[in-house]
Amino acid sequence: MTSDVSMLVRGRWVVTGGGPDDPTVPDGAVAVADGRIQEVGAWDTLRARHPDSEVLGSSDMAVLPGLIDAHHHSQGVTRLQHGVPDDLLELWLLEVRRARRGDPYLDTLLTAARLLQSGVTSVLEMHGSRGTAAASDARMRRSLAAYERAGMRVAFAPGVADQNPVVSGKDAAETEAFLGALPPDARAAALADLPRADNMTPDEYLGLMDDLAGAYRDHPCIDVWYGPPGPNWVSDGFMQRIAERAAAHGTGIQTHVSESIYEKLYGPRTHGRSIVAHLHALGVLGPRFSLAHAVWLTEAEIQILVETGASVSHNPSSNLRLRAGIAPLAALMAAGATVGIGLDGTTLDDDDDAFRELRLALRLQRAPTLDAAVPSPADLLRVATEGGAKLLGKEGTLGRLSPGYRADLVLLDLERITWPWVAPEADPRDLLVLRAQARDVRTVLVGGEVVLRDGRPTGFDLAEAGRELAERMEATPFPAEAAHRAALLREHVAAFYGAWRLPELAPYVGYNSRR
Repeated sequence: MTSDVSMLVRGRWVVTGGGPDDPTVPDGAVAVADGRIQEVGAWDTLRARHPDSEVLGSSDMAVLPGLIDAHHHSQGVTRLQHGVPDDLLELWLLEVRRARRGDPYLDTLLTAARLLQSGVTSVLEMHGSRGTAAASDARMRRSLAAYERAGMRVAFAPGVADQNPVVSGKDAAETEAFLGALPPDARAAALADLPRADNMTPDEYLGLMDDLAGAYRDHPCIDVWYGPPGPNWVSDGFMQRIAERAAAHGTGIQTHVSESIYEKLYGPRTHGRSIVAHLHALGVLGPRFSLAHAVWLTEAEIQILVETGASVSHNPSSNLRLRAGIAPLAALMAAGATVGIGLDGTTLDDDDDAFRELRLALRLQRAPTLDAAVPSPADLLRVATEGGAKLLGKEGTLGRLSPGYRADLVLLDLERITWPWVAPEADPRDLLVLRAQARDVRTVLVGGEVVLRDGRPTGFDLAEAGRELAERMEATPFPAEAAHRAALLREHVAAFYGAWRLPELAPYVGYNSRR
């Protein structure tokens, strides 16, 4: 028998998705042709039908949809490896200025390798832009070239700020008062951090993004998004212009919203309403608009997200490491909001392990009362696949193993996960979400192409890329002046936010009680 199916991907379990009606096929296989899934079914049946097709996997593997990282910042060397410790977000943003600046191509290659090794096939990267438009454009294109070489999908979302470079004042007068009250050395440090005359302007940014969107419009794996850093750093008019341009290009927007409690307070202090309500009033929310973090949402804000179709990337490790809090994932899911999972380049173990991130997200929502609605392991798998696909605007093409979908698949070695025995009635999705680790990932396909084999990227030499990055970082001098400025400003930035009046808190979940 001849066949147009180029490949059969076999597994002891073929997990088609995380939905309640998504079957897990025992001793199953996925038939792939032209980069898409043609059929999912029993191994014996598909093998008899396509006897000449290449076979990947075995009865010792599990096959599942590629995971989607819904919010990330690429870095070849993590902040901790740069000597930047975790801290409260507003203070940590000062400290990251002490990190040496890497090469965007190598940073992205190593980031892509870690993600692929963790079973991630698609990522939304928010890319910070600094310096001139020409320099920013060159760095963006080098990063995109690295993603292209790695073979993974990316929604690439560059952004630039146009306000509040030092602190998020409620208005220009408060920011000026902050600067005016600083001692001379700290004031000089703050002024040095203000945008230089040659920094990219909003007009230059929008023009650059037009060029990028046109250059990659037909690319099979690269989408160009807009990544305004956050409403506290981006003026209302600029945010509206971004939304208009994104709509014209048919692409998406992601921005940081209500990550810290101080970002939550910024809305009422500056606009007299919550930041999500303000974004809604600006007319920028919609199905292609996503909020990274969204830790401090009110119930009214969640309802706005549901009504507008705007989505959330939940980043539990980053939220804990930077003292932001615990986002109301269960409440978002119960309300019907679109939610994905993001690693943010800041996972709990500093390793971009997507399976550990799913477990952390799950465990943080396990409220201690019988009447609480809590997500299941399958729910978290669905968030990391279909949820991420919907956030990316790729529902119907990514996030499931189903005919017509892109053949983005992950093969997990089950030896460690099932050793020494597993009950036949155990739900494979429970086992994979609760026991799998990045080290169990063996093979990853994107669009039917093998981009990770035996745990190693196929598009480049990871060891060589690591050596080259280490050599470059070793030759890069420590940014002593930037570190000195951060040290001078730290206590004053802390005092600025420390003076804000905090509201009485009413958590979604009570984990313990003083009384």
